[in-house]
Amino acid sequence: MSAANLRARVRAEMTEEIKAVAKRHLATEGANLSLRAVARDLGMASSAVYRYFASRDELLTALIIDAYDAVGDTAEQAAAAAGSPLQKWLAAGHAAREWALANPHEWALIYGSPVPGYAAPKDTVEPATRVLLLLGAIVAEAYRAGTVAEREPLTGRFAEEIVPLAATYYPDLPPRLIADTIAAFFQVCGAISYELFGQLNNGIVEDRRGFFDYQLRAAAKLAGLTG
Repeated sequence: MSAANLRARVRAEMTEEIKAVAKRHLATEGANLSLRAVARDLGMASSAVYRYFASRDELLTALIIDAYDAVGDTAEQAAAAAGSPLQKWLAAGHAAREWALANPHEWALIYGSPVPGYAAPKDTVEPATRVLLLLGAIVAEAYRAGTVAEREPLTGRFAEEIVPLAATYYPDLPPRLIADTIAAFFQVCGAISYELFGQLNNGIVEDRRGFFDYQLRAAAKLAGLTG
């Protein structure tokens, strides 16, 4: 192995180690990360960590992208193993929920309250849309197969904003269907967050997966998917 390749490997390994420690800090401090605290846990000088991440925000961005990609990978793999569009929708939704339950602090980082003083760069946009675009692709599959009923056109100022989004990602789909899919996606994320953040405590306790499945199917119906 050349010296350059060895340095690149060491840098990649240290970068992952820093992120792993930072993820542990998310569990105790939320997104209020401190590079100095991360460096202390690693037994490094803070100046050494700054060679890998120039600021807290840069480290946060790396964690955010990793989280979006992780839940995106999970949902995509689950959908790929399913059959009909509705089954793909349900598989993707349940996979996202299970990932969130296993990684609550990372879910909170990407779908919880905004981090004070942090402005997400454009690098986060593509990873952030992976699950939404997956659900859009599932709905598009059903629409092209002729299993989604026609709907009334959109009206209102927001409809004008939906049109270019539809044209960019799914030009053959009616903007109304794009709007319904986005709304359904928000419902799915909200259902996961509501459970994850304790809002079902003293309410739905015994069968939260079943209740989520009920909500997931309602969201699918909103997006035009049926059995």
